[in-house]
Amino acid sequence: MRALIWAELYKLYRQPRTYYALGAIVLMEVVILFSAYYQGSALIDVLMSTLKQSFYFKGDLLNGNLLVYVILNTIWFHLPLLLMIIVSGLLTSEYKDGTLRSIFVQPVSKSKFVLSKYFVAMLFTMVAIFFLMLTAFGLSYTIFGRGDLIVYLDTLNFFENNDAMWRLFWAYLSGTVTMMFYSVMSLTIAIFFRDTTITWILATFFLILSNLMLRVDFGTSLWGKLLYVKLGESWQHFFYYDINWQEIVLNNTILLGYTAIVMGFGILVFKHRDIA
Repeated sequence: MRALIWAELYKLYRQPRTYYALGAIVLMEVVILFSAYYQGSALIDVLMSTLKQSFYFKGDLLNGNLLVYVILNTIWFHLPLLLMIIVSGLLTSEYKDGTLRSIFVQPVSKSKFVLSKYFVAMLFTMVAIFFLMLTAFGLSYTIFGRGDLIVYLDTLNFFENNDAMWRLFWAYLSGTVTMMFYSVMSLTIAIFFRDTTITWILATFFLILSNLMLRVDFGTSLWGKLLYVKLGESWQHFFYYDINWQEIVLNNTILLGYTAIVMGFGILVFKHRDIA
């Protein structure tokens, strides 16, 4: 099993699209920061125009913490798409190149083989989130400095610099669970359909459908609470004044359970499918 994991890591390290994906993350961040540099002040003025008539604000509200939060919100659709493309390629490229046949000529367990791919997929997801977080904090603080964070969730919430930084840090960690679910789902789709193009189309469709379902208000129904897209929004809870840790932990635990179910289903299908 260890040898299989190292082999998958090596293949991921060697393929160019891995670095294209990381480069795309940085490029998207740069575009967001560039837009904020030229238009951010105007947007802040519009947002705060009413409050500035009654309150005096000291310091620059357009700061690194706000931009880290903006990046977190803006990139949350594009990042899973990149991850799903890279992760699904761990298997579809094997089908395309015909290397699976030569692999299973050797005494390799199908279950361990695909499990190693799932393990590497989740590991790459964690690395990508860490890279996103590191570059987001680094670029935002370097260009805009630090300051208090303003977030609009039902009402305007203000967080001091240190408090904002830790809330953002925990939000990125919570979002990692969501990203791992999408990565595992894309690899499972690859197991079913094998073809690279079809897998990418279906993975994109799944992501678009998930975003549409996210906008549906299910109220307080059990379905609304247990739906995976709603669970994946747990990172937003860090930007209410009172953090509901119990709900965040519960939601992420359930989402990890969904991830395990999808992974188990994929392993079962791959184990009983002929390699063609």
